[in-house]
Amino acid sequence: MTDYVVPILLLSASLLALRRKENTYDLLLQGGAQGLRLLLSITPALVLLLTSVHMLRASGAAQLLSDLLAPLFRLVGIPPETAMLVLVRPISGSAALAVGAQLMAQYGPDSPIGRTAAVMLGSTETTFYTISVYFGAVGIKRTRYAVPAALFADFVGFFMASMTVRWFF
Repeated sequence: MTDYVVPILLLSASLLALRRKENTYDLLLQGGAQGLRLLLSITPALVLLLTSVHMLRASGAAQLLSDLLAPLFRLVGIPPETAMLVLVRPISGSAALAVGAQLMAQYGPDSPIGRTAAVMLGSTETTFYTISVYFGAVGIKRTRYAVPAALFADFVGFFMASMTVRWFF
């Protein structure tokens, strides 16, 4: 059934446009052009984010930060092994998935650390990526309280992920 969702949506949109006597092809072209303009406007932010993540990991700065924050993580109940994931997740989803896969390969997917990593990946967001895409798309330059609030929400997600794994497993 799920194989037919996209064709059904396209057919429904086409039938609706025909019923309204609108030119479906022109509407699709306009939507494509708007999508390309949006992509062009957010590309610099995406390139900057991906480059900075790669530089942090390649330079060893992310590992150093992770080692420095390990005692603090133990204090609040987050496994220190997941420190790299906590640092990378708000910046890059693909880097976070790589770190999560690394943790699961090293400790096992059914270990407390593997489970914590999996729940953290599912309950947090790539904050800076999301903010740069959405705010960049509408031209907002000053994010004001959005970044601190989103980072606090990420921290709560990381904390609750570790607590949830501890409580239920």
